[in-house]
Amino acid sequence: MTKAELIEHDSARADLLCFLVAIAAASYALTEEWRVDHVVECCRRWLRKKELKMHWLDRVQMGQLALKIASKDLLEAGVAVRLSSVSALFTDEMELNGSSTMVQRMMALCHDAL
Repeated sequence: MTKAELIEHDSARADLLCFLVAIAAASYALTEEWRVDHVVECCRRWLRKKELKMHWLDRVQMGQLALKIASKDLLEAGVAVRLSSVSALFTDEMELNGSSTMVQRMMALCHDAL
């Protein structure tokens, strides 16, 4: 099966970025470390699950942007991911929980960043 290319204007870019921001913020809330390796692996898994591909340089840039948003922009936007709120970010299938107001605010930041 041929995987679809993740194009620049595809809404999947914002979905991926938001997922990575949520992963980075959740990971930080749990470990108090900004885990680049975790963001990289989660990006690969997300793309594989969605049967999409992305050039390696685009993945690096997406990961860097996700870490920037998670480490700086979330707090400036009034979004504080705490240990007690991590589970609200995701569904049982580790998809973003679209009904979470934190996820909705993250998605708005991600759309603006792209």
